[in-house]
Amino acid sequence: MRLDRFLANLPCYNRQQVRLLLVQQRVRVDGMVATDPRQEVREFSRVEVDEQVLQAGRPARYLMLHKPSGCVSATQDPQHPTVLDLLPAELREDLHIAGRLDYNTTGLMILTNDGQWSRRLTQPKTKLPKIYHVQTEDEIGEHYVAKFREGFYFAFEDLTTLPAQLDILGPRQARLAIVEGRYHQVKRMFGHFDNKVVGLHRERMGYIGLDPALAPGEYRELTAEEIASV
Repeated sequence: MRLDRFLANLPCYNRQQVRLLLVQQRVRVDGMVATDPRQEVREFSRVEVDEQVLQAGRPARYLMLHKPSGCVSATQDPQHPTVLDLLPAELREDLHIAGRLDYNTTGLMILTNDGQWSRRLTQPKTKLPKIYHVQTEDEIGEHYVAKFREGFYFAFEDLTTLPAQLDILGPRQARLAIVEGRYHQVKRMFGHFDNKVVGLHRERMGYIGLDPALAPGEYRELTAEEIASV
């Protein structure tokens, strides 16, 4: 929300008073004097007028997790362990998953309480590639590459997938870059060739790559540079 609108929505200020507060440099957002009425105020922002705190804000959290096989991408599940179960209890509150992975898929998972940021990371319109290492049951033919670039028609959703880049690494291994996250998308793409995916590992989301120092089940905070890259 714009700063001037945020202030004007409070019962203590009208629009004229808000303009005056900004001109007089009496408003601070996250500790910095704010004079631009268009400045964005988010749920994580601390907003003060003089010495009065109008919104205390709350800390934004951005975590990278190395998801192991055998846990579900959910905040709770009655039958299986979830990715949140891998975190200390004090970190779990309000977190959601930015880009889910299947039960047996491993690799990079991002958890955050910042919905606006996670939407930028996962929405197809941002065209941030998600990079996967894929292992298949049968050999991967060179003719796969053109089909992945062309797209696959998914009858259930009545859509054609966006172009994807497939790099063949070996007879049964490939690296795949996609910008969508359809249901079982990678498995369905290879299923077009009746080739079963037997191993799937997410290496990267946009500019954020899985930290090689993280063992399966381990996590760390994202760096400021990683957060700003989205």
